[in-house]
Amino acid sequence: MALTISSSPHSTIALDTPTLMRRVCYCLIPGIVAQWWFFGPGSLIQIALAVLTAYGAEALVLSLRGKRLSHLKDNSALLSAILIGIAIPPLAPWWLVVIGTGFAIIVAKQLYGGIGQNLFNPAMVAYVLLLVSFPLQMTSWLPPLELQLYPVTFADSFSAIFTGFTLDGFSPHQLKELADGTTMATPLDTLKTGFTQGHTHNEIITNPVFAGLAGLGWQWVNLAYLAGGLLMLRLKLISWPIPVAIILSLFIFSLIGFLISPDTTIGPSMHLLSGATMLGAFFIATDPVSAATTFKGRLVYGVLIGLLVYLIRTFGGYPDAIAFAVLLANMTVPMIDALTKPTTYGAAR
Repeated sequence: MALTISSSPHSTIALDTPTLMRRVCYCLIPGIVAQWWFFGPGSLIQIALAVLTAYGAEALVLSLRGKRLSHLKDNSALLSAILIGIAIPPLAPWWLVVIGTGFAIIVAKQLYGGIGQNLFNPAMVAYVLLLVSFPLQMTSWLPPLELQLYPVTFADSFSAIFTGFTLDGFSPHQLKELADGTTMATPLDTLKTGFTQGHTHNEIITNPVFAGLAGLGWQWVNLAYLAGGLLMLRLKLISWPIPVAIILSLFIFSLIGFLISPDTTIGPSMHLLSGATMLGAFFIATDPVSAATTFKGRLVYGVLIGLLVYLIRTFGGYPDAIAFAVLLANMTVPMIDALTKPTTYGAAR
């Protein structure tokens, strides 16, 4: 299977699917390293566990469907697994990533017919399933290592993931309480909870997790995924309309909201550089199977995701809205493509 990426009306770059997927995985490395640096090595273990589960689940379904196992070489399962491992909290229990990855491959991908046939992004389907089913485990992000009084080593992470406790007997919840006054999952979650409790923006950001523009650690993770996304644009692995539309629309909507009510809304810098914004804009929303395909359609699709992210983060019940926004936008893709399909030159519209 080959994917052709157009750079102008008269030139194309043809990439086979394994090469495309592999290069996208390479571009995720800066963000993965940043997560490792600020939140410990648990994410590496989650990614490895997700990859093993993905290949095992895909091999099982391919065998049951009578398909050749050579389809495993397309690297699509690898990319979905890495995205799921990234999204899982570093010290979440091992069964969480196994359930999510298995569901993504078996249900969200293979039951729709395999690669190229899925209506929704498999990794985001898995994330939403886990978030709705296991909200406590899915929001158990530790504060950045700089705020932890008990730095978590690789051995501690491995032990906590597979047994529920570090080598010294601490659970992930206890590790959060040991942090320097920081017990909330993420900066976005801290703001969301503070607003519902009646606190103002200036009161909430006194929490030490809000160092910098968008939260200690999180801003650098987002900048790392931004760097990986720009590399994908440079390599022509994706086109620019979707990520630019998401980032620009989210900035505009959040700026308007912040100017109207600065004490009770999240500012633009927090929206753009916290949570999964850059990961979603470059690596998730641009999925060539479930995203819009026309030029105008991609712009509309990106603006819709940016608007949904802002609305869910501001008025919804979940602090980070990337997965929900992408899945809702996936539902509208057939209509968007139909309404924005270009006409043949000289033909009546």
